[in-house]
Amino acid sequence: MSIHREISQVPILMYHSISSQATQRFKPFALSPELFARQMAYLHEHAYTPITVAQFVKLRAQGNHAIPERTVILTFDDAFSDFYTEALPVLKRYGFVATLYVPTAFVGGTSLWLKPEGEAERPLLNWQQLQEVSAEGIECGGHSHTHAQLDVLRPVEAYDEMRRCKLLLEDHLGQEVISFAYPFGYSNATVWQLVQKAEYAAACAVKHAMCSTAIDLFALVRFKVLAYTSVEALAAMLHLQTATQLINVQRDIQAVMWRSLRRCMASATHAYRKEILLK
Repeated sequence: MSIHREISQVPILMYHSISSQATQRFKPFALSPELFARQMAYLHEHAYTPITVAQFVKLRAQGNHAIPERTVILTFDDAFSDFYTEALPVLKRYGFVATLYVPTAFVGGTSLWLKPEGEAERPLLNWQQLQEVSAEGIECGGHSHTHAQLDVLRPVEAYDEMRRCKLLLEDHLGQEVISFAYPFGYSNATVWQLVQKAEYAAACAVKHAMCSTAIDLFALVRFKVLAYTSVEALAAMLHLQTATQLINVQRDIQAVMWRSLRRCMASATHAYRKEILLK
C-alpha cells in the first residue's frame, strides 16, 4: 500500500438510506442502489482506499505519513436495514470497509424518530445483522440511544444517550466502540465534553466540508451524499480544490433541508424519547 507523507485532507462521506423508496420529505436522504454502486465503482477505479473512522483515529496518532494515499472514509448514519441488503454486497465486492452509526433503541425496529417525515416504518438492522456486518470489517459506532438532538437535552440526559448506546453496542458486538456520530449533526461545547466523558475517541458532525488530519477528533466534518449527488458531484467533493462553486451550491441546498428537518424533529423529540425510555 502506498503512503502519502504530506496528506492533510481526508474526505469523509456521509450516507443514510440506500434505497429507491422514500417519502417526499425523506427522499433527499435515500440514495438509489444503482447510483451507490456507480459511486463505489468510481472509488475502486480511481484507487481510493476506504478506512473506518476508528482506523483513521489510530493512523492519525502515528502521524500523517501513516495514512494511505487516496484515503476516503465511508459512513452510514442510522443503520437502516438496506445497508445490509444494498450497501454491504457492493462494499464486499471491492473489499471496502465503512463505519455504520447505530441508534440503539431502534435496533430490530423502525425509524420512529422520522415520523414527521412520514418514515416511521423504515426498518433498521437487528442485532444478528449488526454482528454479521461487524464480522465483515464494518465498524459499528454510536449514534445515541434514541436519535435525540443532544444539544437541546439536559447534560445528564445527553450523557445517558451516548453512554447507553456505547455499552449496548459493546455488549452485543463484543468489541470496543471507538467513534460516535451526533444525531442530525448537532452538537456544542457541552456535547463535545460529554462524548469524551462517555469514552469515545472521536465523533463525526455534519458539515459539507473536507476533513483535515489536524481537525479536532470530536468535530470530524463530513460531505453529505444525497439522492442527487451524481458520480460527477462525488468526484468534485473528492477534489475540492476544483469544485468550489459546485460544493457551495450543494451545501446551501442541503443547509436549508437540514434546518427544516431539525425544526420538524424538535417538536417530536420529547414525545418519542419519553415513550421509548419508559419501555
